[in-house]
Amino acid sequence: MTYSILQGDCLAVLKTLPDNSVDSVVTDPPYGISFMNKKWDHDVPSIDVWKECLRVLKPGGHMLVACGTRTQHRMVAPIEDAGFEIRDVITWLYGSGFPKSLNISKAIDKEAGHLRKSSYIPNNGNEVFGSGMGGGRWNAPSEPPATDAAKQWEGFGTAIKPAVEFWTLCRKPLSESTVAKNVLKHGTGGLNVDGCRVETADVVTNHSRSSVSAVSKGKYGDSSAQGTHQTDGQALGRFPSNLILDEEAAAALDEQSGTSAARFFYCAKSSKSDRGEGNVHPTCKPTSLMAYLCKLITPPGGLVLDPFAGSGSTGVGALREGFNFAGIEREAEYVTIIETRLAGIA
Repeated sequence: MTYSILQGDCLAVLKTLPDNSVDSVVTDPPYGISFMNKKWDHDVPSIDVWKECLRVLKPGGHMLVACGTRTQHRMVAPIEDAGFEIRDVITWLYGSGFPKSLNISKAIDKEAGHLRKSSYIPNNGNEVFGSGMGGGRWNAPSEPPATDAAKQWEGFGTAIKPAVEFWTLCRKPLSESTVAKNVLKHGTGGLNVDGCRVETADVVTNHSRSSVSAVSKGKYGDSSAQGTHQTDGQALGRFPSNLILDEEAAAALDEQSGTSAARFFYCAKSSKSDRGEGNVHPTCKPTSLMAYLCKLITPPGGLVLDPFAGSGSTGVGALREGFNFAGIEREAEYVTIIETRLAGIA
């Protein structure tokens, strides 16, 4: 395994890379929502960035690009316009999103000159965002409405809780007439289905969810042992799907549907130990998720590129799966974090 970290603006650095030189691109770019007022998140990447990604990818090479719900449309349109084929969207469903909703009733009272005190309930365990993020409740119980208008609008807000992120799966057009010919010539064009199956061997009983079910422990998650059209004759496990859950989301699905969610790959948000010491990046992705995504679209021994490397989770996941990695990151403080994390893996 080899890795390299290239510091600089991603568009400028991408232009220095050779044509058809990387096997896959897995990246978590800015969503364009001004997250925590960070300057680097003022907009989604331009079409020029995706044109360069298209150029450096081998024919048939796949790319996975993360985005949130508010700007998914703005993220995907330039990717498609750059020349990529949109193949699918992988949905990562989690239960730990932080709602940012204005209390309209309270705002009405404020406009009328009545400031209502709130009881803030912090999440003191979140060392990255501080006590105000990751589970703390700004709209916890407060003083009752003071005006008639505020009473009328009590319970109304301006946003819902985020609980999902999208990973757009796209592919550079083939250079050969068939996928088979393209794979034989370039090593790219296919997905590693068997390598990312949810395994069905070694059945155990899972008591962690709301509905107890017979499941099996696999490399990337658990799977139901019940015989279905998805498992009959498939000793390697269930076909990988375009849905990824964390345990909280899986438990909710079990409870609501009465069926087992164990057929899906599980991945929780990044923990303190997963992030590593000194990793203060505000949007760090879990390395198990990045490892899974890298393995899904990268041929054995291939080179994974991340033009928005952030804190290096893509690189950690790539190296853990035996791939080579090249990351591009503009911010010097994050480059230091990436180098520390990757050195520990390599």
